[in-house]
Amino acid sequence: MLRAALRRFLKLFAGAVAFTAVVSVVLGLLFGGSLARALTIGFYLAGCFLIVIGFFLGNRGPVRQKDERGTLLFGPRYVRWATPEEREEALSSSAVFVVLGFALIVIGVLADTKHSLF
Repeated sequence: MLRAALRRFLKLFAGAVAFTAVVSVVLGLLFGGSLARALTIGFYLAGCFLIVIGFFLGNRGPVRQKDERGTLLFGPRYVRWATPEEREEALSSSAVFVVLGFALIVIGVLADTKHSLF
């Protein structure tokens, strides 16, 4: 089970790295920046974005919408308490986003040619 989960995470990680690299290169060429700098900034931005998304997913309250009808500012609210499975899924999703974001930031640090680590 852990091996399958690791395989799924690595596929997700590879997809995020590839997507970030492609978008960064395209935007870098479009704006006339260097390739290395575009990749570095792209990995930094994507990593920070994923960490923020993970933070907000993990801080969801215990109340969920009861049905698909939208609620107005005034009027009855159709809410229910989240099940333990929903809360566990929210925390698990949050952890995946935060770890993925942190890994992208680490790749950005390793790809950074402006500031040397050693």
